[in-house]
Amino acid sequence: MNCLFAKTIYTGKKVVFEAYLLFNGKKISAISKSKKGRQIGKFDVLTPAFIDPHSHIGMDRAGEPSTEGEANEHQDSILVLTDALDSIQMDDKALRDAVEMGVLYSCVMPGSGNIIGGLSAVIRNYAASSTDALITRAGLKGAFGFNPMKTKAWKGKRPTTRMGAVAMLRSRLDEVRQKIQKYRKARGSKKEDIQFSAEDRVLRNLLGRKIRLRAHVHKIDDIAALLRLVDEFKINVTVDHAGDVHRPEIFQELKKRKIPVVYGPIDSFAYKVELKHEDRRNVRYLLESGVEFGLMTDHPVTLARQLLLQTRWFLRAGLSKQQAIELISRRNSKILGLDDQLGTLEKGKWASFVCWNGDPFDLASYPVAVYGEGELLYSES
Repeated sequence: MNCLFAKTIYTGKKVVFEAYLLFNGKKISAISKSKKGRQIGKFDVLTPAFIDPHSHIGMDRAGEPSTEGEANEHQDSILVLTDALDSIQMDDKALRDAVEMGVLYSCVMPGSGNIIGGLSAVIRNYAASSTDALITRAGLKGAFGFNPMKTKAWKGKRPTTRMGAVAMLRSRLDEVRQKIQKYRKARGSKKEDIQFSAEDRVLRNLLGRKIRLRAHVHKIDDIAALLRLVDEFKINVTVDHAGDVHRPEIFQELKKRKIPVVYGPIDSFAYKVELKHEDRRNVRYLLESGVEFGLMTDHPVTLARQLLLQTRWFLRAGLSKQQAIELISRRNSKILGLDDQLGTLEKGKWASFVCWNGDPFDLASYPVAVYGEGELLYSES
C-alpha cells in the first residue's frame, strides 16, 4: 500500500485536514489520520482528478490547421452512427496539457453542426491509444438553435431555419417510434418482417430512455423547443451550454424536470448572436435554481487545461473552494454516470488525484504530481 500526506484534502464531498490518502494498486483504500504503508509524497493539497464533461479534445487538435479538425462530419444533418472515438487522436498535445493541470478525463463529442452528430466517448486523457482511452459512453450528441442551420453548404439534406431542424429531428424520431409500435403489435413471424437498421437501434435506445440526447443549446426559446420534444417523445436529455440563459425560470423548469445542465464554457468570447446575453452574472440564476449542473470547457473553445480556472466565477458567486472542486469532479462524474468510479476520493474508487504545493485557486499554483488509476502520470520534479 502507498500513501501520501496532505495538509488539506478536498475529497469531492468534504474537506479533511492533516491526513493521508491511502491507495493500493489502482484503487483508493481510505483517507486516514494515520500513516499506513509506504509514504511516497507530502503536499499542501490533494484534489480528485478533474473531469471535463463536454469537449472536442483529440478531434480538433493543437497545432493542426482548422481544415484538419474532425469535430463535425459534413455528409448529412442526422448522423447517428458517427463515433467521436473514431476521430480522436491521442497524440494531440492538448491531452498532455490537460493531464498536467489535473484534467484526466473528458467526455468527447461530435460538434454541433448536425442535428444529430453522433456518439460520445468518455476517455482517459492519458491513454496510449483511443481503444485504451475509452471508459464509457455518455449520450448521443444533438444540436438545437443556430448551429445546424448555418451548415447549408455542407452535404446532404440541410435545414435553413430552427423550425426546419426540429422538424427533421421530429420526423426521424417519429419514424422509429412508429416502427417500434408496429413491432410490438406484430405477432409470430410477422415480427421478423420489421427490420431495425443500426441507426434505428440507437434511436430506439434513445426513445427507450436507455441513452441520453446531449443537446447543444444556448437560448431560452431553443431550450423551450427541446422541452417540447422531450414532452412529445419522453426522451432523456442533458442541456449542454445554456450560455444565453439570462432569466431564472428556465433553470427552475429544468430542475423541476430533473434535467441536468452541462454549463459553459464560461470564459469564451460571445462570438455569435446566440450568446448576446452571455454573462458571468448568469451564474447566479444557475446556482439559485438548485438545478443539477456541471462545468465544461468545450475544448478548444476554452482550453481543457483551464477547467479549474473557470471555477473562479463560481467562487465569486458564493461557492466555497470545496464546492468549486466538487463542480469539476463529483458533479461532472455524476452527470456522466461515472460516480461509482471517479469524482471523489473514497474507498474503492480509482486512485486518480492531483497533488498541489500551494492553493490550487492561486493563479501562481500548479500541480506538482498527477496520478491516474494509481500510476504517476506527471511530476514537476
